[in-house]
This record gives sequence, structure tokens and C-alpha cells, in this order.
Amino acid sequence: MEDELDLNENEELSRNQLQKIAMTSIYDVLTYIDMKEKVDVESIVSSLCETPYSDCDYFVKATTIMAIKEYDKAIELFNANMRKWTFSRLNRVEQAILLLSYVHFFYVDPKVDKRIVIDIAIKLAKTYLEEKDYKFVNAILDKVLNRESE
Repeated sequence: MEDELDLNENEELSRNQLQKIAMTSIYDVLTYIDMKEKVDVESIVSSLCETPYSDCDYFVKATTIMAIKEYDKAIELFNANMRKWTFSRLNRVEQAILLLSYVHFFYVDPKVDKRIVIDIAIKLAKTYLEEKDYKFVNAILDKVLNRESE
């Protein structure tokens, strides 16, 4: 995944690049959680942004931190909205996309439109998952991303 980020320290990152970095950062966090290792957010984020943590984009830092803080709550909500599946059975990239969408919608940018968040998730899913997996991501997020349920 990292080879697709194509970062240049002299360029400002595009929104698409920031979404990819945030997803990759959450993916790394999920890996640490799965290994029962301590998560070093600053190290993960600064490494992916290729800049000191203090200079990293707010969106990347906030989504990563909120994915950790709201992890249990998010998993509970996803599990409640999946039939015949549990969050733990999904592959890690799919988990990262779902968590990114969840924290983006509910915590990082609470005024963002649901369709925008789902469109971003679909784009990431089409890029990084199997061909038809984006439909599952779309369906789950459509159920979960409702501010009334919060």
C-alpha cells in the first residue's frame, strides 16, 4: 500500500493522499492491536507522512487517535449491523476502511455528509479490496453512519 502514497516532501498532500495515509495508519494500529503490542501513534503517523508528527495533517492524526479511542464502541456498532459476519472476521484493510469512515463521520468532521464518507470508503475499497467487496462496505456504512443512532 505504501508504494501508492507517492509522497514528496515539497508537495502539499491531496485529500485522496490523506485518506490513504489515514487508512494505512489505522491498518497499522489494527496490526499492533492484533499483536497485543503498544501502539505508538506518533511513530506510525510521522512515518507514513514522512514528516515530524507535529507537522502531520490534522485529519490523519485525528482519525488515527479516534480509531483507537472509539475502537470498542465502533466494533460493537459494526457487529450489531452485520448478519453472519463479525468485525473480527473481516480482513484488516476492510476493518481499516470501516473504522476510518466511522471516526471521520462521528468524530473528526461531524458535519460531513454521509454520502461523502461512503464515497471515500467505496473508492478505497475498490482500490485495495477484492472486486465486489466495496458493496459490503457500502451496505454496512449505510446502516452504521446515522447520527441519530449516536
